[in-house]
Amino acid sequence: MIARRRLLAVSLIPAGLARAQGQGQGQTPAAPDSWPNRPVRILLAYPPGGSTDVLARTLAERLAATIGGPGFVVENRPGGAAVVGTQAAAVAAPDGYTLSLGNNQTHAANAAMVQGLPYRPVEDFAPIGRLAEVHHALVVPASSPVRSLAALAARGREGGRLTYASSGVGSASHVIAESFVRREGLQATHVPYRGGAQAVTDTVAGTVDFFVSTWPQVVTLVKDGRLRCLGLGAPQRLAELPEVPSFAEAGAPYMAVDAWFGLWAPAQTPQPIIDRLSEALPRILAEPEMTARLANLGFLPAPLPAAAFAAFQRAEVERWRGLVELTGIRLEG
Repeated sequence: MIARRRLLAVSLIPAGLARAQGQGQGQTPAAPDSWPNRPVRILLAYPPGGSTDVLARTLAERLAATIGGPGFVVENRPGGAAVVGTQAAAVAAPDGYTLSLGNNQTHAANAAMVQGLPYRPVEDFAPIGRLAEVHHALVVPASSPVRSLAALAARGREGGRLTYASSGVGSASHVIAESFVRREGLQATHVPYRGGAQAVTDTVAGTVDFFVSTWPQVVTLVKDGRLRCLGLGAPQRLAELPEVPSFAEAGAPYMAVDAWFGLWAPAQTPQPIIDRLSEALPRILAEPEMTARLANLGFLPAPLPAAAFAAFQRAEVERWRGLVELTGIRLEG
C-alpha cells in the first residue's frame, strides 16, 4: 500500500541554510555562563492534551526547577505528520532557547518515510537524551469474536477483508499494523484518523476490526473490558494484566516496535548547554514523583545520555527504513 499526501505548505529551505541566514541577521548563540536568562521553549509537534503533551509539560516543570532561570515553556506546533513543529525546531537559532521534544516518528520514521523531508532528523539536531519508551498494543472491540492474534490473522486470510484504524497515514500505528497485514498475507483496508482518540472511539464501537495503539491510550479501556488486547510490545506479560500475551508469545515478534521519546536542541547549540541538560535528565527521570507520574501515563523511564542516544537514534533510522521497505508506505514532503 502506497499512501501519498502533501504534508506541508511551508518553505523547504534546508535547515542548515535557514539557520545560517538567521545568524546572519544577528542571532548568535548565547554565552553558556548566562544561560538561561530568558524562557526556554520546548517545541512539540503534537497538539495539546495528548500523552506526549503531558510528558512535555511535566518535563518542562522539572527542568525549570532543576536548571533554574525564567522557566521552560511548551509550544505546540502540530501538523504535517509531525513535520511542521520539528522543522521549526531544526531551523531555530542554536542558542539554547529552543529545544525539541520528539519521538520515533519525528526523528527516525520520517527520515525513512517522508520523501523531500524539509529537515534532517540526525544532522540538524544535537541529541540531549532519551526520556522514555511506550509499548504498542493491538486491540479489538470487546464485541469481537476474535480472541488471539492467530485467530485475527486466520480471519483476515480466510474470512474476508478486515478493517484497521490508525492515528494517521504514516504513523507508527499505521506502519506496525501494515507490517502485520503484509507478513501474515491478510486482506485488510486501512482506515486513517486524525489522531488516536477517534481511532480508539471507533474501535470500541466496532466500526473497525482492530487498531495498533500506544499502550497508554488504551490501557484503561482494556482493564475496563471495553477493548480486548491480543498482543503487547512488552518483553513479557504485565503483572497487572497477565492474560495479555507479548507480541513474541503471540507469534508476531516483529510487531514489538516501541515508541520512544527524547529531547534535542538545534545542531551547533553550545556544548556546555547540551551537557548541562543531558546531565539533568537522568536525575529528573529518577525522581520518585516523576517516575510515578510517568507510570500513570503508561511511560517507562528509559534515560540515555547524549552520545548513547545519538547512536540509538541512528540505529532506529535504519530499523524504520526496513519497516518502510516492507510496508511500502511513503509520504511526500
